[in-house]
Amino acid sequence: MKSLKQTAQDYIRMRRHLGFKMRHEERRLRRFVSFMELQKASYITTKLALKWATEPADAQRATWAERLMCVRVFARYCSGADPRTEVPPVGILPFRPQRATPYLYSEEEIRRLMKAARCLAPGGGLKGLTYCCLFGLLTVTGLRISEVLALTRDDVDLRNGLLTIRGAKFGKTRLVPLHASACRALARYAQQRDALLNPPYAANFLLCASGRPPEVSTVRRVFYQLSRRTGLRGPSDRRGPRLQDFRHRCATEILLKWYQAGEDVERRLPVLSTFLGHGHISETFWYLSGSSALLEQAARRLESRWKVQP
Repeated sequence: MKSLKQTAQDYIRMRRHLGFKMRHEERRLRRFVSFMELQKASYITTKLALKWATEPADAQRATWAERLMCVRVFARYCSGADPRTEVPPVGILPFRPQRATPYLYSEEEIRRLMKAARCLAPGGGLKGLTYCCLFGLLTVTGLRISEVLALTRDDVDLRNGLLTIRGAKFGKTRLVPLHASACRALARYAQQRDALLNPPYAANFLLCASGRPPEVSTVRRVFYQLSRRTGLRGPSDRRGPRLQDFRHRCATEILLKWYQAGEDVERRLPVLSTFLGHGHISETFWYLSGSSALLEQAARRLESRWKVQP
């Protein structure tokens, strides 16, 4: 019978063949297998799964639930070959995830953020240009931060005004259109980037002075610093506007334009769902209730329909 370590490797390989990326899951499973080896356990039990899931005593309950869910799915896989395996019941460590209230950036706030990004030290260097371009892309495309950082030069087609998003969430590839003004801004950035860089450098579109794209963790840290500098967060605020709120703002702007143009918004939701790279349209429906301006537009639309009824 295979060891848990070998079984975990087979499981990760199988899931990746099915289109799952398994980045976080692989890291967690490696830690779980190491824990099981320390316990000298050759098969999964609910007791050991719970012990590992709740090991970080100061972690949030959501983290415990995510760790246990990772083991639960793996245990189901293991149980097919090893009948001794116990699959942790779904009811233990219950957790109902709550969506954070989205922050809708104003035009002025985005201008301040991009201006602050351009001033990042060293002045006039590639870092400021790259972060300014990054925040601009997030604003106008609604892309996930990982998708923006993964863009290569070949993915950015400025002649036809298209971005190709490859291997994104759910393993899908999609095209995202660009406005002419966005194409001009990206062309300026590309020209300035190449003038400041010395080869060799990565094929990514957004690059640091090192010739490599920024890391997601670094982008978050810089964003938090600039948020405090521009007044989006207080000096000691641990919570505030997030990078993913650019995505929410973009979706909200599109929906508002459709409402104001008299479009059938519900019928056009599949278009927005594809644009955002959602796996299911139910994820896109959430945006309809995420903004007071959208709710007001929806109420007006409903009221007008009632008025025309005989």
